[in-house]
This record gives sequence, structure tokens and C-alpha cells, in this order.
Amino acid sequence: MPEGIILVADDDAAIRTVLNRALSRAGYDVRTTSNAANLWRWISAGLGDLVITDVVMPDQNAFDLLPQVTKLRPDLPIIVMSAQNTFMTAIQASELGVYEYLPKPFDIKEIVSVVGRALTDPHPAKPRIPESIDPQLPLIGRSPAMQEIYRILARLMQVDLTVMISGESGTGKELVAKALHDYGKRKNGPFVAINMAAIPRELIESELFGHEKGAFTGAAQRNPGRFEQADGGTLFLDEIGDMPMEAQTRLLRVLQEGEFTRVGGQVAIKANVRIVAATHRNIEQLVRQGLFREDLYYRLNVVPIRLPPLRDRVEDISDLVRLFLSQASQEGLGDKQMEGAAIAQLKAHSWPGNVRELENLIRRLVALCPHEVIPFSEIDLELNKRPEQSELGGIDFNNMDLTSFVESYLQSYFSEHGQALPPAGLYQRILRKLELPLLEAALNATAGNQLRAAELLGLNRNTLRKKMKELGIVAGRQTSTVEPVSA
Repeated sequence: MPEGIILVADDDAAIRTVLNRALSRAGYDVRTTSNAANLWRWISAGLGDLVITDVVMPDQNAFDLLPQVTKLRPDLPIIVMSAQNTFMTAIQASELGVYEYLPKPFDIKEIVSVVGRALTDPHPAKPRIPESIDPQLPLIGRSPAMQEIYRILARLMQVDLTVMISGESGTGKELVAKALHDYGKRKNGPFVAINMAAIPRELIESELFGHEKGAFTGAAQRNPGRFEQADGGTLFLDEIGDMPMEAQTRLLRVLQEGEFTRVGGQVAIKANVRIVAATHRNIEQLVRQGLFREDLYYRLNVVPIRLPPLRDRVEDISDLVRLFLSQASQEGLGDKQMEGAAIAQLKAHSWPGNVRELENLIRRLVALCPHEVIPFSEIDLELNKRPEQSELGGIDFNNMDLTSFVESYLQSYFSEHGQALPPAGLYQRILRKLELPLLEAALNATAGNQLRAAELLGLNRNTLRKKMKELGIVAGRQTSTVEPVSA
């Protein structure tokens, strides 16, 4: 039977009652209080084997009390609860060396489990007083999905483990990488980002590792690469799934040996960087297809973080809108508010472009909407705008995740047929699957006017007619179920 005295401090009587009953049933001796003064009196008297405390209490903030607690009783495990479920709350809890941070509402079974672990193997982190923290929150959201992200990030701040961030385009992968750097042990070093998809294949090794003078045509002088630029800091490898195989091999060698040489060089240079990688692609699928090295994947995927799409955290939209409205105001775009019905409309949208799409929409509305309070009608107009009313017919190619579409197609095939390769003609079959909705969307956008649709697509009218015949598209009939996407 578990033993131990648990001190519970929370100004909410209902929470004290729930914790008292659950922990008492588990066999613990529970003492509860509604204020920090009683909690400190107990702790200073040597009472208690573990503390569970809310952050905000009537007489004192727990974060102000905890340094005294850890100084007096450094081995006392502390569990912090908070309804102020922000990234910075999790960071402050981690900085103060608490055993665990749990956002409210919490799972009572999880708390009982955490208490058991803390009493059996406390290993409290070395406490240290947090330095000044930028009040501008780097991450926004109180949803359960984001709370889990915060807890993972808080645990990673003071370690150098390699992190792989995955998620759809626009979910904030670079923002998470930057938060890991800015609030971690390497925050005084540089943060260097490189996008693998934006660099020509033949230049990737030079960009990463630098080159010596004369290493190749055009190398007029020695240039340091991103590894050297990031020395002592963090190297963010964005879109790692687009890295060519030859560069993957060299990156793996650097991760294994901890050093590299410039292109055309002979002298080994120590790689003193923390690696954070990111991708919107399914790396495991790429490994199965032989397009990504399995050993490199395991080197990079030490700590995986999967960012949720905005459609899975719509409860965060209100907070995000407030942030983007404030930022737009600070940038001089205008000082606007949002009508309540408009917020509801935003929450009902599917957000294929995720947080980036929402941010762009808010900035556009602040700059262009003539009203001080942005009404429902403006949001409705933007989100349901006919394709011909916006740039490129309203088809936002940046937000269309075509890579995921192709990966899903292949994953479905391999699931059904094992590792046997699809029959020849995959290129044409994929094009056909993409062409059909694209042509239908263009025809729908122009009300079936083939001349305008051809102009929109950049095709000759006869070419459009030929493709319509090949794909079985009936002239003048709107068949697409694809919803327009706001730019």
C-alpha cells in the first residue's frame, strides 16, 4: 500500500476535494489548503513527502514561493497545476525544477500515477531561478494538443537531444524550433535555419559544410557553411525529407563522428551544434521507398514532435486571432476587433493552410476591412470567395499539400500490395488524379466558360478541350466537390 504525506494547495475547493478523495483512496495521507501561507508553514516545519500546488493562489504565486521551497528542501518533489495553460507556464515550471507540470483540467488517474512515480524515484531537477523571460509568447494555444507540445518542449530545454518536428505546412515547425533554441541551454549561441527544398542539389553540401577556395567552379574564396555559422547554437534543417541521398550520407557521417570537413578541404572541424529537423512529409514512407536513409532517420528522430493541424485545435483560434490582431496593430496595419459571430465562422473553417493561413487572413482583413469591428459578413466573404475573385483563381498552391496527396496514394498502394512496386505509368496516373480536380475547379470558377478556364490554367483552348475529353469532363457541368481555398 502506498505511503506518504501529500500536501495539496489550491484555492478551488472542488479541486482540493477531488484530489483528497483520489489520493486518500490510493493510500496516501493528504493535507489540503487554499493558500500559499499554510503550504509554506507545513513545508518549513518538515511536513510532507510531496507537494501538489496550483500556480495562482490568493496570497502568493507559487512560482514566487518555489525557489524558497527548493532551497530549504531540495529533495521534495513538486507537481505544479495551472489553468494558465501557456507555453511560458510550462517553461517556468521546468526552470524551477518541478517534478511535473500538469495543465488544468487534469486527468485524476494521471495525477495519481505521477505521484506514485515521484515518490518512488523523485530525481528532482536542479532548481535554478528563471532569468528574465520575454513576455511575448512564442507559441499560442490552450488546447490539449498544444498542452502536450508545451510539456515536451519544457523537458527538452536543458538537454541537447536531436529533435524531429513533423506536421503539415503552416503549423509552426520553425516557431517550435526557435522556441527550443531561445529558451534552451544554447540560447546565447546562433540559430541558423536552412531549407533543404529551397537549395539546388549540387549546392547543398557546400551550404551545409562550407567550401574551400577553388573547391569547384565559381568558388573564388573560402566560405563557412551552416554548421560553422551555427557553432555553439542550433542548426534547423527544414524540409529534411527533400534532402538528396548523397547529402544524407554526409550528414549521417557528421552526426556519427561529430565533425566535418569543408567541400574541397582536408581539416576536420568539430560540429558543436544542436540539430533540430523538420518535415511535412512522411519520412517512414520515404525510408520504405528507399528515398531516405533509415540510419539517418533514427539519428534525427531521437525526440519526435508532431504538431497538430489547426483543424484539430480550433479552440485555440480565439487566442490566435487576438495575437494576430495585436501584431497587425503594432505593424501599423490598423487597430481592429473581431465580431463574435466572425470567430465562430473561423472555427467552422477547415484551414488547409493551418495557422499561416489564419494569420494571412487576419492581416488582410485588418488592412482592407473598412470597419473597426470586422463583421461576420467579411469573414464569410473571404472564406467562401469564388475562385475567380482572388489571385490564381483562388487556388492557393502554397497551401495545397500535393506531396501528402501523392504519399497517401502510394501508402495506400503499398498497404494493399506489400512492397511490390506499382506497375509502370505511376507518373501519368498521379497526373491524371491531379488534373481532374484542377480542371473541374477551373471550369467551376469560370461558370463553364472554357476560354476563360483555359486562360486561368495557362492552356490553349484546344488543349483544354482535349484534356476534358480524356478525363471525361462534360462541358458546362459543374462536378467538382473541391471547395475554394482563400489565398
